Amino acid sequence: MSFCLRQSLAVAVSIAVLSLAGTSAFPADEDKELQAQQERGHAIVTKNCASCHAVDRTGTSPRPDAPLFRYLGRRYPVESLEEALGEGIISGHPDMPEFIFTGEDVGAIIAYLKLIQE
Repeated sequence: MSFCLRQSLAVAVSIAVLSLAGTSAFPADEDKELQAQQERGHAIVTKNCASCHAVDRTGTSPRPDAPLFRYLGRRYPVESLEEALGEGIISGHPDMPEFIFTGEDVGAIIAYLKLIQE
């Protein structure tokens, strides 16, 4: 094999490897971040909401009148909850406490809610 042919082949292989590495590494990192955010959101709603609401993809709410979180998207876009979560959710139901979450917590909760919508 000639020197030019070997050099061209080496360059082509290097470009292919670098392009594959570049395209597969970024989404994997992004997926890990999203998954971590969703897991955090699940932990937050489990701690704060699961005593009344079904917060998972299955199950019923401990309180029959409490909406299932996996159906929230049927009522309104889940993203529309961002402001309420950050400024304080106030319900017409007297037993529901007011919750105010940090911006980071709000992002995690929204990511989790998007994940479980039916």
